[in-house]
Amino acid sequence: MEDVLTLYALPYDPCRPVVCMDESNKQLVGETKAPIPVAPGRAAIVDHEYVRNGVAEIFVEIEPLAGRRHVEASERRTRHDWARFIKGMLDERYPDAVTVRLVMDNLNTHAIASLYETFLPAEAHRLAQRLEIHYTPKHGSWLNIAEIELSALSSQCLNRRIPNMDCMQREIAAWAKARNNRGAPVNWHFTNQSARIQLTRLYPKL
Repeated sequence: MEDVLTLYALPYDPCRPVVCMDESNKQLVGETKAPIPVAPGRAAIVDHEYVRNGVAEIFVEIEPLAGRRHVEASERRTRHDWARFIKGMLDERYPDAVTVRLVMDNLNTHAIASLYETFLPAEAHRLAQRLEIHYTPKHGSWLNIAEIELSALSSQCLNRRIPNMDCMQREIAAWAKARNNRGAPVNWHFTNQSARIQLTRLYPKL
């Protein structure tokens, strides 16, 4: 816990940005009947029946101090999907960073081994050398700022029926673009000093 909180307290460094990532999923739900749109004096009418069109796996990354985020949707949650997301982060979104300090939970796919299972050894090593991974503790995923961003995504964009992957990708891209354009940095207040006062039960008794 204190490792992650120490990281959040560091000043902004574009050469070594702190980036948080997390993932979730969303059921793709289509309509069996076309909804009746809203009209004066009447809300939209949506039939209670629906059709399941699979599940979208959603990857979110956010750089808290810069207020920049990126969201992608995939049809699967595999080591290869995570590895490709990380390669995109390093080579496309942070090509000039010497090291990306990455905060995430210790899901079984969130590991350097996933890079080696996806890319040739030289490429996997190149990517791994640019990562400094900081895992949130067990039962401590609330320390991951990307989880906050996922909550915002769920309430602002995914709180309705989205029928297919193409629509999902368009909607989450538009949502991320709008938030990035507004400039929405995260002002994290919980510190190591706060933890030592409020979470004393988690520390050993000496």
